[in-house]
Amino acid sequence: MALSDFDLVLFGGSGDLAMRKLLPALYLRDRAQNLPPGGRIICVGRHEWSREQFVDAVNENAKPNIASAMFESVLWTSFCGRIDYVALDAGDPSSYQALVQKMRPDPAITRVFYLATPPSLFATICNNLAACGLATSNSRVVLEKPLGRDLASARQINAEVGRVFSESQIFRIDHYLGKETVQNLLALRFGNVLFEPLWRREWISDVQITIAEELGVGNRMNYYDTAGALRDMLQNHLLQLLCIVAMEPPVSASADAVRDEKLKVLRSLKRLSPQELAQNVIRGQYRSGHVDGMPVPGYRKEPGANPASRTETFVALKAEIDTWRWAGVPFFLRTGKRMADQLAEVVVRFKSVPHPIFAQPHGGYHNNSLIIRLQPDEGLQLSLMAKTPGDGMRLKPVELELDFRETFKTPRMDAYERLLLDVLRGHLTLFMRSDELEAAWEWVEPILKFWEQEEDDPIPYAAGSWGPAAASALIGRDGLQWREEALPEL
Repeated sequence: MALSDFDLVLFGGSGDLAMRKLLPALYLRDRAQNLPPGGRIICVGRHEWSREQFVDAVNENAKPNIASAMFESVLWTSFCGRIDYVALDAGDPSSYQALVQKMRPDPAITRVFYLATPPSLFATICNNLAACGLATSNSRVVLEKPLGRDLASARQINAEVGRVFSESQIFRIDHYLGKETVQNLLALRFGNVLFEPLWRREWISDVQITIAEELGVGNRMNYYDTAGALRDMLQNHLLQLLCIVAMEPPVSASADAVRDEKLKVLRSLKRLSPQELAQNVIRGQYRSGHVDGMPVPGYRKEPGANPASRTETFVALKAEIDTWRWAGVPFFLRTGKRMADQLAEVVVRFKSVPHPIFAQPHGGYHNNSLIIRLQPDEGLQLSLMAKTPGDGMRLKPVELELDFRETFKTPRMDAYERLLLDVLRGHLTLFMRSDELEAAWEWVEPILKFWEQEEDDPIPYAAGSWGPAAASALIGRDGLQWREEALPEL
């Protein structure tokens, strides 16, 4: 689908996200000839820079984030020609006149306002855009996370932004939904008949969803210490992945049809009592250890850290979905920093064979599993039992693997590249609706309140490990193991 001309206004245009992700993503889509000649990028910041000074900053800070194989100086120069800059104080309505002067008055031109700013500025920016006449019926607004700290603040953001823009104009971004593998999960489930008869409680033992990071908090301490792993990762990324795994087949691939089914999953999540929260939710905080053979400090000794911080850097929990399809199937969600590996995957484990007729293989029978890998290498893996060559019927686990890079032989599109194109096209399928956001917070908020009442610190775990031993005990109560603990010894 060809894009029409656009003015993309990037608030926070000199910030880390813009330089590290957004501007490189737009360059790569320009390089692929996805952007129309009349598409413009207007970056907004507080620095009193000229356009030339800002382009110098883009050369210094954004260009290094483009893979050398994808960089071409002629195309980069052409791309930078799309960029303009406006110095603006987001809280001062009078300063928006400089932006008004930069915008083209043609009503056919799509206007996108990307708010890569703290959420505290969302309402102020939207109100000021409306006051100076820039928020038109052909405008769209993109909201970066965090979208609230709790249910009340999420509702406030929805209400304040909703007074200026209609729901169909609001794009709440979750970059995990732009990953190739997440969309292939949709294709796997709803483009094939093979798995649908098995995608239910009668055949599935459990589902594990893991997002693990080797990195610590880096330069995000000011934000992270007030958020923690539950707000930063689980309330959005992990719950969105759970929704896609567990949703019913939508009536079509339209945005609201898909989002209606995701909302049903969120509303079907079993609410946990205080006793169940104590048993089924684990929070941890990394201490010093070794990652990739290098010593790293504990969270409380990171630069700028509070030495008595109780912020969690690890969360593991057991969730259940009260529907006919999923009743009794445990969903184990886990995320953490300073883990043993960088990993994002969904593991769907099927039940054991009802009656084994072959001799017990070395290491025992292993349940068939479907592994959907999101990072570091995107792909699908199906784990089966097969006969080993030679005399006798000896079985061992084998894997059928689909590596997207090897199969399709095409450059992978970064999540932000895809999501930015969807914003420009007006496609809302991969963006959260307001009722989805609020339903996710409704389920997460009791966990936050329970932790606020607790006196115990998060459970310590060594950097470079897979988190606290309590996380293994959590899944072990169901007679199960996390996938890395259950891998066979070959």
